[in-house]
Amino acid sequence: MGDTRSMLRGLTVVLRRPHAAPPAAVRCVSSGTVDITVPLNFWAGKRRTSHEKGHKENVYEPATGRVLCHLEPCGAVDINQAVNAAKSAFGHWSKMSGMERMKIMIEAAHIIESRREEIAEMEVVNNGKSITEARLDVDSGRLCIEYYAGLASTLAGQHVQLPGGSFAYTRREPLGVCVGIGAWNYPFQIASWKSAPALACGNSMVFKPSPVTPVTAVLLAEIYAQAGAPDGLFNVVQGSQETGSLLCHHPDVAKVSFTGSVPTGKKIMEMASRGVKPVTLELGGKSPLLIFQDSDLENAVRGALMANFLSQGQVCSNGTRVFVQRDILSEFVEEVVKRTQSIEIGDPLLETTRMGALVSKPHLEKVLSFVEQAKKEGASVLCGGEPFVPSDPKLKGGYYMTPCVLGDCTDEMTCVKEEIFGPVMSVLSFETEEEVLHRANNTTLGLAAGVFTRDVRRAHRVVEHLKAGSCFINNYNITPVEVPFGGFKMSGIGRENGQVTIEHYSQLKTVFVEMGDVDSLF
Repeated sequence: MGDTRSMLRGLTVVLRRPHAAPPAAVRCVSSGTVDITVPLNFWAGKRRTSHEKGHKENVYEPATGRVLCHLEPCGAVDINQAVNAAKSAFGHWSKMSGMERMKIMIEAAHIIESRREEIAEMEVVNNGKSITEARLDVDSGRLCIEYYAGLASTLAGQHVQLPGGSFAYTRREPLGVCVGIGAWNYPFQIASWKSAPALACGNSMVFKPSPVTPVTAVLLAEIYAQAGAPDGLFNVVQGSQETGSLLCHHPDVAKVSFTGSVPTGKKIMEMASRGVKPVTLELGGKSPLLIFQDSDLENAVRGALMANFLSQGQVCSNGTRVFVQRDILSEFVEEVVKRTQSIEIGDPLLETTRMGALVSKPHLEKVLSFVEQAKKEGASVLCGGEPFVPSDPKLKGGYYMTPCVLGDCTDEMTCVKEEIFGPVMSVLSFETEEEVLHRANNTTLGLAAGVFTRDVRRAHRVVEHLKAGSCFINNYNITPVEVPFGGFKMSGIGRENGQVTIEHYSQLKTVFVEMGDVDSLF
């Protein structure tokens, strides 16, 4: 294991990179270095130092537990400057044609593709997920920008013919300055998913990443600027709840899009309501995965693993309530446990690693406490659920655990009712379709759901009755950018991705044109 040293302004960061996996396309590649630069705030075309002179927050590397850098939270002065920069850019960007916006967005996508390895490594260092997954996340962000670049030139209204030669038409217009607030599990991808439709519609954006993973959003801001976007089109402000509150309450913000927990989503909706601002909320889930006895068992096992262990289980749409029809329960559990125990845990920068570190020490402790609570309530730990210490001494301070499968679960257990947001699968048995549908829907959340069966009629019948916004048949956690993603019930409002998201970042203006005389009652 070699060390790659990168100099920050006033701070040295050591990026671990295995000898076996040299970077393919990275900035400053001659010496194998990756340039991480602070400060991490960005508005009006360049990185900015916060005007707040108070407490700086530590940013950690989950794989090692070391301090990666320090975060400067933004205060009221910074937020005003960022929003004003976005407001200024909006004036220019909104007047450009869709084709002009498309060209800049496509150029941004090309830059992302050329810097794929660098961005992915930064994601790994700051988030803890495996390099294999991080590359796919970067690809998803790029594809999203490409997709909405293609839609930018297609935005159009409607012409309606009226009596007497009069007519009306509609215009689809941008909202103005939009705010995006991201989560820590997919930092770069979420920044791309929120900015792409906003920019395609002619809006500008101020984006606040999670303070836990602040590093890669600023790379996206620099990429948009390099692609030719006006200064202030996409801005990044760092901070926690106070910074988010300032953004939501700002009078020049037209819309707020948030990804995160249900409690925080409620607060954001409340704050936005004071200004009657539209919101998009992509919140938590406790999603069911239904596996019927006629399923292709191999695919069902693969689907269950994908539904629970991507990104160390830190995925809002995960199908953590795995309902298995009783006749195949023992066979399914045996295979799932065997596959789970073989998952390679360790250095997320290694190509062979399939599960890296959880995002923070407090979060690791929280997930492990759920496993302990499950045992107290009668669940059986079939495998995993324990702290894990890699053999590499550099990783001994990291936030690792073994992926866990819980058996003998019942609907009333905490592990079945509450979102754990970690690598913990709860397996439950069922007898009939009617029974499992009732149990699957017995939750206040409704982000996702899945069903495995060879019976096509049953598959569509079951999906029709599942109360969830994103449903999967014979697969799980597939999120192509062409398809809308979002939840029912308390899992959120609005959608990310797909054509429908254009409606969430634009507004309709109706214009009536009279071609004759006014027919007045007075």
